[in-house]
Amino acid sequence: MLILGALSLSTLAARAATPPVQPADGPGGAGDRKATIVKRALGRPSALTYAFYASGPAPASGRPTVVFLHGWGATNPQSYGAWIDHLVRQGWLVLFPRFQEPNRTRPADAPKIADDLVKAALAELAGDSEARPDRTRFALIGHLAGAPLALDMAAGAKAQDLPVPKLVFAAVPGGIASGPKSRGIPLADLGTIDPGTLLVAMVGDKESRAADAAAKRLLREAGAVPTDRKLFVRALSDDHGFPALTATLAAPAGVDAAYDGGAIKPPAEPKDAPKPPPFRWSADMSLSGEQQTLVSQINAARVDATDYLGFWKTFDLAAAAAFAGADAASLKNNPRLADMERWSDGWPVKRLSVEVPRAAPAAQNAPPTPARR
Repeated sequence: MLILGALSLSTLAARAATPPVQPADGPGGAGDRKATIVKRALGRPSALTYAFYASGPAPASGRPTVVFLHGWGATNPQSYGAWIDHLVRQGWLVLFPRFQEPNRTRPADAPKIADDLVKAALAELAGDSEARPDRTRFALIGHLAGAPLALDMAAGAKAQDLPVPKLVFAAVPGGIASGPKSRGIPLADLGTIDPGTLLVAMVGDKESRAADAAAKRLLREAGAVPTDRKLFVRALSDDHGFPALTATLAAPAGVDAAYDGGAIKPPAEPKDAPKPPPFRWSADMSLSGEQQTLVSQINAARVDATDYLGFWKTFDLAAAAAFAGADAASLKNNPRLADMERWSDGWPVKRLSVEVPRAAPAAQNAPPTPARR
């Protein structure tokens, strides 16, 4: 009976509709498959930033540059290798700062570490004819705890002499400290984020309550950014076919072993490098059981249409809009944004839900309520 049941399931799977394939080009597309990818470790072994870009001379204006801020504990770029590969083949310079040493870094220290790493990496690559970061086309992507880090980096960009990002893309935000003594990333004054920044928060519909609250908090606290430059996007799970599309907390990840940080040789530690201060362990350095489970899911994440038609395509369209100076309303009205294409049997995949926050009336202190598409 067990054998017959397994055969029946395999037969059903073979007959089920399959998800849409990745486009060859355009937003969410495969990009230049012939490109050779340069993979470098910048800095020193104890303070690394990975840099990824296509081999060959950069355009005269430089490469659009994105900083990819990983989830807490997911420090190996291979966990996000599929998205990084997509970005690089679309022409981006991708910087992946390793702002955390698992079980040795306090969340409260992560914002300054990330700022310092990115600032040093940009300085090191400024004169590189192939990498050549374009500081005027600068974006930030953050996943889970990387999302509040991205907002913190945007808030302090001018003070830290970092490029002011045109786009901040918060993918399934989480890991925000609830108070001065709590575990998590402390939020800076997000009211200092440049008003011209386009802010996009994107979540999935599975395990979504905490991510929803975090995303809406980040959008709300960035008070200087007008509501017409903010967007809240939700990817919806869909089990119409096989394999099913499931928009979980780990959905933005997608493993590609070609981006294994362990295979990228770091530069040697300078002989005159200052000795680090004595290590003092604290409880907030350790990964909780929930965080360990989530890191395991991230490190095993596969790539599907939720990635290339959801998170990747949304970022691509948002970056194009941000660099052109367009607002969130024009992005929302782009018919390509919400469309997730069709299963192989012609049935439409569930569309993205797209919302632009409405400003609360001046007499009220209530947080903005979303205008649902």
